[in-house]
Amino acid sequence: MSGKRGNGEGSIYPYKNGFAAYAWVTTPEGNRKRKYVYGKTRDEVHDKWIRLHVEAKQGSVVTSSPTLSQYLTRWLKEVVQPDLKPKTAETYAMHVRLYIAPGLGSKRLDKLTVRDVRNWVNALLEQCQCCAQGLDEKRDTPRCCAAGACCGRVPSRRTVQDARAVLRSALTNAMTEELISKNVAGLVKVRSARKTQRNPWSVEEARQFLEAASAAHDPLYAAYVLILVLGFRRGEVLGLTWKSVDLMAGEVTVHMQLQRINRRLVHDETKTQASTATLPLPQICVTALQTRLKDQQVAKQAAGELWTDSDLVFTTRYGTPFEPRNFNRQFADRSTRAGVRTIRLHDTRHTCGSLLAALDVHPRVAMQILRHSKIAVTMEVYTHIPSEATRRALRKLGKHLGKQDRK
Repeated sequence: MSGKRGNGEGSIYPYKNGFAAYAWVTTPEGNRKRKYVYGKTRDEVHDKWIRLHVEAKQGSVVTSSPTLSQYLTRWLKEVVQPDLKPKTAETYAMHVRLYIAPGLGSKRLDKLTVRDVRNWVNALLEQCQCCAQGLDEKRDTPRCCAAGACCGRVPSRRTVQDARAVLRSALTNAMTEELISKNVAGLVKVRSARKTQRNPWSVEEARQFLEAASAAHDPLYAAYVLILVLGFRRGEVLGLTWKSVDLMAGEVTVHMQLQRINRRLVHDETKTQASTATLPLPQICVTALQTRLKDQQVAKQAAGELWTDSDLVFTTRYGTPFEPRNFNRQFADRSTRAGVRTIRLHDTRHTCGSLLAALDVHPRVAMQILRHSKIAVTMEVYTHIPSEATRRALRKLGKHLGKQDRK
């Protein structure tokens, strides 16, 4: 085909080894700019040129596209950090840093395809992250991947699902900003992972654990009681302040949490509105918190000028916030000393309903504590009634603690 321009094709012209064309468009920022298209033949460029004119009539058009890494950096800074909770923002940034940017970061945002995302997901499911992130290389003495024996530390299917969800969220925002026309990540499916079978403590094991902590005068005994009896999460119990506790009325308000985010401790409100609630305190909780208050006053006197006032219920011996990871270690150590199975701290929430039943807490009150929307759900938990001996032991546990404190 000759290089002569056809009617209405004044902006199509020979360029390097093919042809090029441009059209005037309005950018998302409201500026008028030229948008170029390229191709090996005039027909190919003509088709692109026609589509470009259609896009220009429908709305704004991006004249230059960043790489996915460049876009994700801006998205995390301008959208995620201001709009989401700090812990969620940190999790998003982690998925971008470890999984998305290494695999897809060099791709141009507007050139990212469904096939790119699908290949990335498939590769991620089989890629050893110890090799990919150089984890073994960072050790003083390599013992697996860097030593020539790959440990095969592939990410779980749940992790890959979460990484794909973060990418989908980022591309949804890119569509809102009219940087791309479709969300290719939303068109790629990842098979759901099987739920991990949890094996929480029985009521007897929970009783044995609490009795051991009480007998050892563990300073975190009250924290363990709140976690097991009221279903507190780690961040909620470590972020609890005395201002939120009313021992006279027998109530506690859950509305703050303590978390380590980006290498600093953050004392902030709970993640969702559903997590915020005022809960009644069973007697075992009241007794444990009364003892905790007295112990903290003794610790304050012993620390003297080194004490830091924070109003937190659970602190170090100098009044500073308790490190979340140290709390996990203390819980695991106490489990071993109590002679019970070591379980995840979060799994104790599954034991909460059975403990409330053992303590003869009324189902309606338990429904409020467990934050169930229907009483039928609570009653299903209450069908698993512990033995009478266990019930009596738990009801007396708080009283025994009170007697020990008065000695």
